[in-house]
Amino acid sequence: MSDPNMSEPGKIAVLGGGSWGTALALTAARAGNAVSLWARDGAIVEEINLHRRNSRYLPQIELDAAFSATDDIFLALRDADIVLLAVPAQTIGEFGEALADLVRPGTVLMCCAKGIDRQSGRLPAAMLGDAIPGSPVAALSGPSFAADVARRLPTAVTIASHDIRLSERLAARLSGGNFRCYASDDLVGVELGGALKNVIALAVGAARALELGASAEAALIARGFAEMVRLARAMGARPQTLAGLSGLGDLVLTCSGPQSRNFAYGAALARGAISPDMPLAEGAFTAGVAAALAEEHGVDAPVTEALADVLDGAVTAREAVARLMDRPLKVETE
Repeated sequence: MSDPNMSEPGKIAVLGGGSWGTALALTAARAGNAVSLWARDGAIVEEINLHRRNSRYLPQIELDAAFSATDDIFLALRDADIVLLAVPAQTIGEFGEALADLVRPGTVLMCCAKGIDRQSGRLPAAMLGDAIPGSPVAALSGPSFAADVARRLPTAVTIASHDIRLSERLAARLSGGNFRCYASDDLVGVELGGALKNVIALAVGAARALELGASAEAALIARGFAEMVRLARAMGARPQTLAGLSGLGDLVLTCSGPQSRNFAYGAALARGAISPDMPLAEGAFTAGVAAALAEEHGVDAPVTEALADVLDGAVTAREAVARLMDRPLKVETE
């Protein structure tokens, strides 16, 4: 480790000027850290620095703690001992390659996006660890809408790495006020929970759009969660991790309504109303690779498979529901 006092305030670099990156930069600054936020868009950088706003991604929210924004990634990373990557999960490999020669050895890299790389089937932290072997990797996940975090509404998340002591120190660095971090050493379980719940949220959003009723939505959440646990266990995670904030907790939030991008995308998918200008929904990228991983590990995942087929255009959302209802009867815990 480059800093033996990781739990003490220091400099944190946040990569990504969207809603989540801005909310995390604000939260880290509130916890007493020096924070530099990197964004590609110079207009966002200027608005944050001059007006303490990011009106594109967090409208009506004042950035009430001091942090700087820059479009110079070298400046953002300078002297940082922790780097939070609040960029889409599908770009983590690209960022890992770009950062390999920029970060100091021992700098902690924390993935804050939820997904599985659809090309390789790998999780973000593993990809970062391979790209930058001299840096410990971690992940932050859990039920957290960016706007809620920015507004100081009570939020609890999980921070995971393979080293529980590192996870505890990172949790201490980011916790404060109404933002509470729990530590875990089940990095695979925490990342899988965050990725797989997005797929189930797509299905629940589709059910809402089809007006299938609250009973159907509850069944999808419950059976979808069972799939999440089965696949996570097969991939080396602890089932109890999936019962925590980064699994069940995040699943409940993401399936709660259209404030969730994945729920909204699933609803639009069922209506045939997908448009290019819709916000990114990681579940749309994750469904296919999650279905492939389930098949590879011999895991029964009918909801995930049905959703992947809908996204591929093989069946309609209504046909997928009929297929699920026509499955052979079985014991629930199988």
